[in-house]
Amino acid sequence: MYRSHHNGALRLANVNQEVALSGWVQKIRDKGFMIWIDLRDRYGITQLVLDAERTDKALLEKAKNLGREFVVQVKGKVIERVSKNDKIPTGDIEVLVSELIVLNKSKLPPFTIEDNTDGGDELRMQYRYLDIRRKPVRENLIFRSKVTMEVRNYLSKEGFIDVETPYLIKSTPEGARDFVVPSRMNEGQFYALPQSPQTFKQLLMVGGMDKYFQIVKCFRDEDLRADRQPEFTQIDCEMAFVEQEDILNAFEGLTRHLLKEIKGVKVDKFPRMTYKEAVETYGTDKPDIRFDMKFGELNDLAQNKGFRVFDSVELVVGIAVPGCGHYSRKQTDKLIDFVKRPQVGANGLVWVKYNEDGSFKSSVDKFYSQEDLAQWAERLHAKKGDLLLILAGDADKTRIQLGVLRMHLAETLGLRNPQEFAPLWVVDFPLLEWDEDTKRYHAMHHPFTAPKPEDMHLLDSEPGKVRANAYDMVLNGNEIGGGSIRIFDKETQSRMFDLLGFTKEEAQAQFGFLMNAFEYGAPPHGGLAFGLDRLVAILGGQETIRDFIAFPKNNSGRDVMIDAPASISKEQLEELNLVVTLPKKDK
Repeated sequence: MYRSHHNGALRLANVNQEVALSGWVQKIRDKGFMIWIDLRDRYGITQLVLDAERTDKALLEKAKNLGREFVVQVKGKVIERVSKNDKIPTGDIEVLVSELIVLNKSKLPPFTIEDNTDGGDELRMQYRYLDIRRKPVRENLIFRSKVTMEVRNYLSKEGFIDVETPYLIKSTPEGARDFVVPSRMNEGQFYALPQSPQTFKQLLMVGGMDKYFQIVKCFRDEDLRADRQPEFTQIDCEMAFVEQEDILNAFEGLTRHLLKEIKGVKVDKFPRMTYKEAVETYGTDKPDIRFDMKFGELNDLAQNKGFRVFDSVELVVGIAVPGCGHYSRKQTDKLIDFVKRPQVGANGLVWVKYNEDGSFKSSVDKFYSQEDLAQWAERLHAKKGDLLLILAGDADKTRIQLGVLRMHLAETLGLRNPQEFAPLWVVDFPLLEWDEDTKRYHAMHHPFTAPKPEDMHLLDSEPGKVRANAYDMVLNGNEIGGGSIRIFDKETQSRMFDLLGFTKEEAQAQFGFLMNAFEYGAPPHGGLAFGLDRLVAILGGQETIRDFIAFPKNNSGRDVMIDAPASISKEQLEELNLVVTLPKKDK
């Protein structure tokens, strides 16, 4: 028996018991006549003690030769500690060692296995198996497991059936780039790894499964960032004989359950906001509503007053920043520099200080009276002591720029409390987006999203005005889930493919299996997919998903631990019927 107890289990009630423990050597404190060892496993740390008075001399010498991260087994008696440690659950006791076995030695780790390590991101990813031994990473993975189990239990109790769908599927031209897999048995042909199980879950509804879910890996070959990985996990769900309201109610229930069980937070209301309202009020379709700073449009108040910057643009829009009317010139200049960064792209920024005495001081005093600025303040719902910030330009770009500034200020001012949760639904997205480069429409969600029934008459005449029967769940400024009511009849699906520029032959070749299925009694259906990685990160008080994934890729999409992606042998390439053109230097 390697162990009778875990290293986080022993308490004062265990004093005088003979126990066996196993784990990794976290730390050694050698006083010559006495040695203390912190022994660690997944469950916690137990302090071991050996001394010249109570320990065999050979055993004491053996302990002196231990190193960090050695794997050991010990046996001994639980005793009460003289100097207690209230920072760990086992801090009242220690184990007086009577037997020590080294199960495996360890090289000195390249970074310290401590909560606050000295290892950088890339180094810790290279030795991820060591990083997982650290409590913060270990706790994140345990937290992810807890969330996943709550999801499974809740959906199962609600009548959802867990069904696996294929990983080797057909590549499609819509959406992000596919990862492709060559077929050895079918020369010149390729599978694709799924970006989502979309068509399969719709086929399950045609098959009468009624309620489906799957916690499933998905793959997208796209540019990476902190909250994006080439492989990610979805909580994928679909329901038959439902309307939008049924879907929203079902997954509000799941989200409420997770917030209550995981975080102890009760959420009563899930506000609903149209896409148009979200963009015009917050500059984004995933607004963080934990704080205010709503947009106010100022065209009628700010234009035609002689200030050419405002007079010549499509939109003048601003926000009131609470309690920042005291900002110095240096601080306002810093904000101007922020919006001028290439990542934001604004040409400048107008500021107005709403002083405590009710007066105004602005960067455009030459053009606007105190009465003018008071009207701006009223429009932006500003209070005395606030700072008004105004941007101007093309409507779409300016709203996005102000949205970025709003989030930057919220972060700076500490308004994004990670322990506060504010979910909402964003609904009524545009069905289609016009792409200037390709001169055709693209599906804003995917080609299987149904139009709003009341907009169906616009499909042929004004497709750009058609709203999608689609919805996103947003939590704390992050989209954590999205879905739609699906098209379930062949005729409407064919019209959608026409709008997206597919020929009849292309549509049949790519999606004929789905349209054929619709001819065999497809029910009305819809669904939603949560991004599990992002959901777990937000519930864990963070927004970087990599910290909640056991073996993540870096920002270049590489697994630096196993060194993937990697080249394959010439023999493998030939077997797969692939021809590779080598760079000149390799020829």
